[in-house]
Amino acid sequence: MKLNKKERIAFIIAELDRLYPETPIPLDHKDPYTLLIAVLMSAQSTDISVNKVTPALFKKAANAKQMAMLTEGDILPIIKTVGLAPSKAKNIIALSKILVEKYNGEVPQSFEELESLPGVGHKTASVVMSQAFGVPAFPVDTHIHRLMHRWKLSNGKNVEQTEADAKRLFPMALWNKLHLQIIFLGREYCNARSHIVENCPICSKI
Repeated sequence: MKLNKKERIAFIIAELDRLYPETPIPLDHKDPYTLLIAVLMSAQSTDISVNKVTPALFKKAANAKQMAMLTEGDILPIIKTVGLAPSKAKNIIALSKILVEKYNGEVPQSFEELESLPGVGHKTASVVMSQAFGVPAFPVDTHIHRLMHRWKLSNGKNVEQTEADAKRLFPMALWNKLHLQIIFLGREYCNARSHIVENCPICSKI
C-alpha cells in the first residue's frame, strides 16, 4: 500500500506498539549511575557485550563514590572485552570523581551537566535523561538512523539531523518508548546487511 507521510507515521507507531508493547531497557542496570556507566560503555560495542562485564564491574564498585576510589588498572581487566576499553576505563574513573566532588555522587538531571562529563556525549545523555529520569528525548543510534531513511522520514546526513526529524515527526509523549521500539525492530527485522523487505512487518507495508 502507498501511504502518505502522515499515514506512514501513524502506521509505524501502531505497528511498533503491536510488535513491542513492552520496552525493557536492553542494558542491565539498577539506578541512574549504573545506567550511565552501561550506556557509556555501549559506544561502539553491543549491549550483550556490555551486559557480560557490568555485573563484575558493579560488584567491585556499585556507585560513584566506590568507583572513584579505583584506578584504571582496577577497571580495565574487567571491561577489556568491550570496545575502546582503555579510554572508557579512564572516563569512568574521571566522571565518577566529578560526580562525587560536584554532585555528591548523584547523576545530574540535565543534558548540559551530563554532556559536560568525560565520555558522555549527547546520545548517552539522552538515554539517561529518558530512561532514568523520564525526560522526553530521542536518542538516535545507527538502527534509528537507518530506519528513518528507509521509511523516507529523514534524509539527515548525521544522527543529529535524524534526531531533529524524529522529534519533529513523532509526538513527544512517545519519544522515550518509540526510540527503543525502533531499535528492537532494527535488530529483529530490519538490519543493515541482510534486510529483506518482505520479511519486515513495517517496510513491507509502506
